[in-house]
Amino acid sequence: MYLNLDLFFKAQYLSLFKTPFSVRRWAYVLFFTALYGVMWLIVAFGRMLDHVLFPGFRRQPVRQPVFIVAPPRSGTTLTQKLMSLDEERFVHNKLYQTIFPAVSYQRLFDGLVWLDQHTGRLLARLIAWAEKKWFGGWDDMHKMRFDQPEEDDGFFVYTFVTEAIFLLFLHVEELWGAGFPDALPAPQRRKVMRFYRSCLQRQLYANGPDKTLLSKATQSSGAVESLLEEFPDARFITIIRHPYQSVASHVSVFYPVWRAHSPGLPKDSPVAKAYARLAVKWFQHLFEFRLKVNPRQYYCIDYRELTRDPKTTLEQLYAHFGWPMSDAFRARLAEATQRQRRFASKHEYSLEEFGLSKAWIQAELGPLLDHYQLPR
Repeated sequence: MYLNLDLFFKAQYLSLFKTPFSVRRWAYVLFFTALYGVMWLIVAFGRMLDHVLFPGFRRQPVRQPVFIVAPPRSGTTLTQKLMSLDEERFVHNKLYQTIFPAVSYQRLFDGLVWLDQHTGRLLARLIAWAEKKWFGGWDDMHKMRFDQPEEDDGFFVYTFVTEAIFLLFLHVEELWGAGFPDALPAPQRRKVMRFYRSCLQRQLYANGPDKTLLSKATQSSGAVESLLEEFPDARFITIIRHPYQSVASHVSVFYPVWRAHSPGLPKDSPVAKAYARLAVKWFQHLFEFRLKVNPRQYYCIDYRELTRDPKTTLEQLYAHFGWPMSDAFRARLAEATQRQRRFASKHEYSLEEFGLSKAWIQAELGPLLDHYQLPR
């Protein structure tokens, strides 16, 4: 286990003592800190058990992992869900597995599911109720279920090097390294990556030792150089959605959570603008990264093509990396493409409501817009 104590204690200090006092905010921060400590210890215990009960995970190779990296709200979820249908090739991360990244807990949960299936499925009904209660309000933005493919952010939460901390801790600029790991000192980056590797080893060991790890890692848009250093044979898939939509959508997802603990926070607050700057920096970082990685290890998807024709888009992706498509996967992909064509998001947002502008995006990302022929 690894926890970046510098970021952790700095976040507590800034939130409690460098933010206008609020009983609600203090309650949220203190509750989170207590819950975080409990969860960290629970996960650490399970991972220690792995060394006793499943020591083979330490020898598990991570060969040519596939990382879907793009700024959030760019189509990464759709890409991951479509590629995870290739069950013969990939192992992907499910939400509950990122919350409890230990083989011991996966085996425990497998046993509980088996028992529940033979005793009336009370646990399944309880979990469905909890999912609707906790995640239902996000369905139009980012549908989550415990047993469905999910991004890797849950792993990084335990290191405190994740943009997810900005849901509660609003000092984006002061905690920049949490959302942009490549900016951290090299020793800290390496510790984060070693922890991450150990999570992927456990995933493969428990769910498909001979398969390829498929990871959706939006927050790793700021960690692609660290990923390449740790996994030099990795494959990187990025997706380009127009920043006008992506940046606004990104901020809009976090804003309801900010309002929960900071009700007086306006939409066009400095926090929203700082968070938008982080998203723009991710765009810039990935744009530069494409020149540093071997072209055979990198593929860029146009969001417009992905949503218009997912099947053809993935066929082109597979051809680039030399991956054959099985008939079973083609059939599942064709069915998923039909569902995607019927999907219409109800999530609405705009740059202007958060005090942002197209002119600002153009000034920051002009070369990127021109390179990908995105309208200004």
